[in-house]
Amino acid sequence: MRRIFMLMSLGALLCATACKHKDEAKESEVNFVATSPLVRDTNIVKAYVSQVRSIRHIEVRSQERGYLEKVFVDEGQFVRKGQLLFQIMPNLYHAEFLKAKAEVEAANIEVQNSKALLDKNVVSPNELALAKAKLSKAQAEMQLANTHLGFTRIVAPYDGYINHLELKLGSLVEEGELITTLSDNSQMWMYFNVPEAEYLNYKENESTHNLSKVDLLMANGKVFHQSGKVETIEADFNNETGNIAFRATFSNPDNLLRNGETGNILMTIPMAHGIIIPQKATFEIMDKRYVYTIDDKNTVRLTPITVKAELPDLFIVGTGLNGNEKILLEGIRKVQDGHKIKYSYEAPEKVVSNLKLLSE
Repeated sequence: MRRIFMLMSLGALLCATACKHKDEAKESEVNFVATSPLVRDTNIVKAYVSQVRSIRHIEVRSQERGYLEKVFVDEGQFVRKGQLLFQIMPNLYHAEFLKAKAEVEAANIEVQNSKALLDKNVVSPNELALAKAKLSKAQAEMQLANTHLGFTRIVAPYDGYINHLELKLGSLVEEGELITTLSDNSQMWMYFNVPEAEYLNYKENESTHNLSKVDLLMANGKVFHQSGKVETIEADFNNETGNIAFRATFSNPDNLLRNGETGNILMTIPMAHGIIIPQKATFEIMDKRYVYTIDDKNTVRLTPITVKAELPDLFIVGTGLNGNEKILLEGIRKVQDGHKIKYSYEAPEKVVSNLKLLSE
């Protein structure tokens, strides 16, 4: 019985060994596909989160206290420069103006009387000078009263769009109280933050590559039909973030863009001698990206890389490759670090041509 058991065990061992050798032989027959990085000059498009601001956006406030007697506009309405927007009850200020006007007339009569009396040597020249001084004071007070009266009429300082009305008809308006805001949307400013390294690259290539031209990717995923231009860079970096603020200006002829929107500024940046590899040749382990390189003995080596930029189906490598290596393209899930493989080689130009075209 023991002999039979031993024979059965030996047979099972031989069978397992044979199967293992058969699997290894089958694995060794797998023909993997390898390629090399493509090294070339290219362009990448960097996206920066931006805030959309009207070129002019002001608060419309009352300069006098009183009841909001008339509202001539509605929210969202386009208004022209000088157009009457609101009327604060003018009765009190109109009465003050009439009073000041009457005082001017009285002072003027007094000046005329003083002149006549001076001609007859009834009064001294000082009396005439005092009368003229009273007239000047009365005229100044009338001008001041007229200014206060004018403040009861609130007009648009420029063409723009009326925003939310903070006060409604009949409200008691205090001096300096916010009534609405007015936005000039003929041009829009886009503010976005750029890291220090990218700012330095921008300044180095600005004049030779026209980097000031930018586009806007709107919230609906569409690119705004007008290109913009970077016109201003702030003076200081933010010490907490290491960024510096850029401002691009866009024409807005159709008034599609409004104050307060968000979007992404798209900036095309040239990249010399970019090391480009297919995304499918890479994989991630614990938030780090790797490729398999192949040495002279056909042994695959696990190689960590960093990604400098991303193109459709492609990565531009930051560190980890110098461009002369052979990398495993097909079958990266079937090998492990240190395995010897057989492979066929495809030129990187052919590999890339089968993917999406590089951005020019």
